[in-house]
Amino acid sequence: METSSITNTSATYSVTNAVTPSKEKNVDNSPKAENKSGGFSEEAVVYDKSNAGRDSVTKTSDKHTDRTAIIQQMKSDMEAQKLRLFDIVQKTIEGQGKTIASADDMWAILASGDFTVDAATKAQAQKDIAEDGYWGVNQTSDRIVDFAKALSNGDPDKADQMIEAFQKGYKEATKTWGKSLPDISSRTYDAVMEKMNRWKNGEEDAQAADTE
Repeated sequence: METSSITNTSATYSVTNAVTPSKEKNVDNSPKAENKSGGFSEEAVVYDKSNAGRDSVTKTSDKHTDRTAIIQQMKSDMEAQKLRLFDIVQKTIEGQGKTIASADDMWAILASGDFTVDAATKAQAQKDIAEDGYWGVNQTSDRIVDFAKALSNGDPDKADQMIEAFQKGYKEATKTWGKSLPDISSRTYDAVMEKMNRWKNGEEDAQAADTE
């Protein structure tokens, strides 16, 4: 398993955020702490006026604010993981005497396969792209769909727009890569489309009930 396998899943997701690998310049390779995804509640609490005429004030959460926070949290977590990935890849390639002037150079070298991976990097890559890994099919497809829902305020009527944006991003990632993306990217694409269509058709609740 080579490091090149895991980079394309990053491309697939980052372009969905309107940032393709080819547009990421001047990558900061300094160590970054990984962000932990926080939980967000969209449960609204209202102000209630008592029969005695006194206002009972409770905490209220504005849905728009919550969704903005969710999107920012997802972006922050994604950027931290991308920086970690780029740092690993860049050190590996530059350690072999290859100069990387931009993200474009990195993708070109990775696509060519003209590099070797040490045992530690290979082990980390295998962990990251495993079934339950951060860049694995399940987690990556879940993040893409969750991001689409957050951007559309959870409105399934906007699912087609989100699907179109995802497909466009995937095509851009393929163009940047220069050839067909690896199998893990293809499987991630299929998983995203399946989950998007379930959301669009209101089939998620039914599936969740079946698994209980």
